[in-house]
Amino acid sequence: MTTFRSNHARFHMMAKPASYRCNLKCDYCFYLEKEQMMQPGETAKQAAADQMSDAMLKRYVRDYIRSQDSDMVDFAWQGGEPTLAGLDFYRNAVKYQKQYAEGKTITNSFQTNAVAINRQWAQFFAEHNFLIGVSVDGAAEVHDKYRISVNGKPTFERVKHAIELLKEYQVQFNTLTVINDQNWNKGKETYHALKALGSEHLQFIPIVEIEPHCQQSTTGHYSPAADATLTPFSVPANGYGRFMTDVFNEWVARDVGQIYVRMFDSILATWMGYPASVCVQSKNCGQAMVIEANGDVYSCDHYVYPANKLGNISQTNIAKLAQSKQQLRFGQAKSTRLTEQCKQCSVQALCYGGCPKHRIVSLPGEKHRQNYLCQSYQQIFKHTAPAMHHMVQAIQRGGIAADVMPAMSTIYNNDKTQL
Repeated sequence: MTTFRSNHARFHMMAKPASYRCNLKCDYCFYLEKEQMMQPGETAKQAAADQMSDAMLKRYVRDYIRSQDSDMVDFAWQGGEPTLAGLDFYRNAVKYQKQYAEGKTITNSFQTNAVAINRQWAQFFAEHNFLIGVSVDGAAEVHDKYRISVNGKPTFERVKHAIELLKEYQVQFNTLTVINDQNWNKGKETYHALKALGSEHLQFIPIVEIEPHCQQSTTGHYSPAADATLTPFSVPANGYGRFMTDVFNEWVARDVGQIYVRMFDSILATWMGYPASVCVQSKNCGQAMVIEANGDVYSCDHYVYPANKLGNISQTNIAKLAQSKQQLRFGQAKSTRLTEQCKQCSVQALCYGGCPKHRIVSLPGEKHRQNYLCQSYQQIFKHTAPAMHHMVQAIQRGGIAADVMPAMSTIYNNDKTQL
């Protein structure tokens, strides 16, 4: 899960300065389980600390800037909950960024549940031009189903208040919404709830998690059993498609050019011949890694497992870890481990089999597994195709994507097709 600001380097790093620690207890959070994995080592130096030290922060900032071949370097701060690292931690981060910038432009993205944001935080974000990603699942009744505090209290009103503070201090923000068993059939309502909060940049992430007892690996790999049971909060296989097409119908009729939905932007980019801006649609993985609080680097936010640990920046240069054979194999596996059914799919070039973490469906006669969300992606890509075609034509004529709205309003408002 990431904010929208991107950088043009060969790889991107997501830092978790507070590790798995969080001030919420969301049932669907896949990262809280990492507490069980990250146990202290034999010495204090080897221990998987739950807070990034100042020395590690300084090393990370310096080495990450030096590893980038772009004039713009984006630091992404996530969790757990990154505010738990404390405001002074980020004051130091900005100080070190200025110290080691060497003429490069430094930006900061910050994904948060927002419940700890007060005026001090908002003022800091505004002063240093942080881009804030706020996790909110739509309307209050849906958001408060899973996104609860550690003492079981609802959090929607606190998040809403934090967003008002961000707007007051003119802090750039976008929203990240998890699509689960509670909101998959509420695309239209969720879209309008987010607009009502003032969000103009929206990201929607489907939650697909298997029950812990269905992982059968003894080697530290993520290896779901063939008959893995999904958690109750997981989105239905066709639910993500239903949600996104409902959102698309609202967006394409009136909000193109005013509201930005990350997946739709990425699809249009692909139609225009540019690389996809979201990893789900990319041909290969491996360019978005994670650094834990203790300096350990992993292949991906969704693959923080022992087998996917690349090393530690205290011992190995960041760029060397990013370009290692292990990471290269991890990235290429997305496009090389496809089912024959996937290879023959008419929209395969728009997703390349989707996120490998979601490939949990066994098919007769297939060596590899199919993506659980396959039918959702097919629905999304086919449903959006007419509009994307017209948008490309409008842009090639010298216009803008929004030029298609009058015609699309008629087409999609009359399209009642659902999965």
